[in-house]
Amino acid sequence: MLYLLYGIIILGIITALIGYFGNRKRQQTDNYNAGAVNDESMPGATSDCCGQHEVCERDSLPAAMNKEIEYYDDEELDVYCHTASDKYGEREVNEFREVLYTLPETEVAGWIRSLQLRNINLPDQLKDEVFLIVEEQYKNL
Repeated sequence: MLYLLYGIIILGIITALIGYFGNRKRQQTDNYNAGAVNDESMPGATSDCCGQHEVCERDSLPAAMNKEIEYYDDEELDVYCHTASDKYGEREVNEFREVLYTLPETEVAGWIRSLQLRNINLPDQLKDEVFLIVEEQYKNL
């Protein structure tokens, strides 16, 4: 009976080790695959885009975190740094709206990244409009 108990314990330890090293290997493979993959044979792939994602990661907001801040002739919006998105009045929303609608549609995603890097929250009243513009731009790519 004691041998059976030892056998079960040893089998459990072996199973745990296999699971641990298997997960570790899988995580390393996932981290490698999540890196800069650039296969020109992939459909929709360009030299800047890997083509593996519905929305290209090179244009995503987190990808911009290591870039310098780019201004879109909107320096006046810096006064709204750290203002909550639901705390803007109609005058402030109109300032954001004026910048938004003077930008070419191709620059809206970059402008949003710029606002994020500058800790400026987009007013809630504009989020749907911005989403529609950016979504339409990605559909046209």
